[in-house]
Amino acid sequence: MDAGASAYLIRPNYKDKFKAVLAKECIGEILREQLYGAQYDPEEAPALSRALADSIKNKLRDVGFDRYKLVVQVVVGEQRGEGVKMAARCFWDADTDSYAQDIFMNDSLFCVAAAFGVYYY
Repeated sequence: MDAGASAYLIRPNYKDKFKAVLAKECIGEILREQLYGAQYDPEEAPALSRALADSIKNKLRDVGFDRYKLVVQVVVGEQRGEGVKMAARCFWDADTDSYAQDIFMNDSLFCVAAAFGVYYY
């Protein structure tokens, strides 16, 4: 087979698929490292969300999801004993695309992070 033929794959090999379990572990590790002992500050929440999203995206890139477009969403809020519901809807290929999420909570804040891996054809 021609060496350039692999550039036109329309489906990832099994070993190259987005692995939600591995992505969840990466997300949880980042959240625990960066939010341990953190206190909620409404002025710092937007910057913290962006920094967490960038860290998660970079870590997932390092894992090797090369032909995947990664979309990372992070929500940071104050822990006040109230309930929060979140939802996401996506139009994608169920054979190749997936997502992972994790939650971090302490006495001061909560954080929900989701990473969506969409195969780039």
